[in-house]
Amino acid sequence: MECPNQVWCSDITYLPMRRGSLYLAAILDWHTRKVLSWRISNTLEADFCADALNQALHKFGPSETMNTD
Repeated sequence: MECPNQVWCSDITYLPMRRGSLYLAAILDWHTRKVLSWRISNTLEADFCADALNQALHKFGPSETMNTD
């Protein structure tokens, strides 16, 4: 990683709440370690993850590499 926007990663985690959980999807830049975009959902359906990725692509353009777990 030599510059920003070269490698991105994404991850999903859950946030425990009083009545269940919320799910957080985030797109990060490995070089800068900045969160490029994020979305929260009360379900694990894929659309909120795709929304987070689409927002990052719209704001920063595509990265060279995308890493996901």
